[in-house]
Amino acid sequence: MNASSAIIGESIWVAGIICWYIIRRPFERRARAIRVIDNRRSVVDRVGLWAAVLGQGLVPGVYIATGMPAVADYPAHIWATALGTVLFFSGLWLFRKTHKELGKNWSISLEIRDKHKLVHTGPYSRVRHPMYSSFLLLAFGQMFLLPNWAVGLAGLLGFSVLFFLRVGKEEHMMMETFGNDYRNYAKTTKRIIPYFY
Repeated sequence: MNASSAIIGESIWVAGIICWYIIRRPFERRARAIRVIDNRRSVVDRVGLWAAVLGQGLVPGVYIATGMPAVADYPAHIWATALGTVLFFSGLWLFRKTHKELGKNWSISLEIRDKHKLVHTGPYSRVRHPMYSSFLLLAFGQMFLLPNWAVGLAGLLGFSVLFFLRVGKEEHMMMETFGNDYRNYAKTTKRIIPYFY
């Protein structure tokens, strides 16, 4: 393993996670001040959130701190670190953009807030769930930044569990709340990958 590429990749991942938290924190604080009028939190919802935290936070954090599981390491290359950096920071850029676009409508869970609006501008003009798109970019970035099969797959698995447990329920809730406006919006957009899915 190219030690310097591995160290650079780990450092970039850590810096990226700090940026992720800095982006998210003000929206969490603001969200507490806005009344929730429909809360669909469930055990399944929590399982999805914890899968994402485990796969895209705890597993790579433990790997960076301990080097475990070293048996799943593969050689680090500067091209992979560069690609991982582009993917990871593209994910962070999209993550911030989606938060800004949602504004007071943002919630960590399946909730409708007071005076909730259907957002279909910015990244939402291309896909219905750009925050999941950002998580997918972060997962692929993690895979290239941290040269370990288990850690790379943990990020993709964590994303997949969150996405497939929540997206259908999220869309159902939006259809119930916004009716034909959401149905028409869904006809003109893809879920997370523009022009594809």
